[in-house]
Amino acid sequence: QVQLVESGGGLVQYGGSLRLSCAASGRTFSSEIAMGWFRQAPGKEREFVATISKYDGARAADAVKGRFTISRDNAKNTVYLQMNSLKSEDTAVYYCAADLFPGPFWDAMGEYDYWGQGTQVTVSS
Repeated sequence: QVQLVESGGGLVQYGGSLRLSCAASGRTFSSEIAMGWFRQAPGKEREFVATISKYDGARAADAVKGRFTISRDNAKNTVYLQMNSLKSEDTAVYYCAADLFPGPFWDAMGEYDYWGQGTQVTVSS
C-alpha cells in the first residue's frame, strides 16, 4: 500500500502563491508511478488539476495552465504543486493521488489507486 500525506494548504490572498507537497510512504516512489493532484471545491465534484508521469510528462487542467506547476522528486518520495496567481475559484480541498499502473485516463479519478486526506486551500477575495 501507499500512504499519501498532503501539506502546505492554507489561507492566501487573491493573486498570491502557495506550494503544496505530498509525501509518499509504504512503497518505493518509483518513476513508474504516476502522481496527480485533484481538487474539490464547495458544491462541486472532485476535478483533475495536474498529473506527472514518465509516460505523459506533466499535464494540467485548462483552468490552471500557466499558473500551476506539478513536479516531483523521486529521491524524496514527494510530489509538489506550485500554485501561482491564485483566484477565488481555486478555493478547494486539494488531494494527492498515486497511480501504480499508469494508463491513458490520467485525468480521471478512477485511474488512481491511492489518495491522501486532502489539504484545504482558501483564496480570499
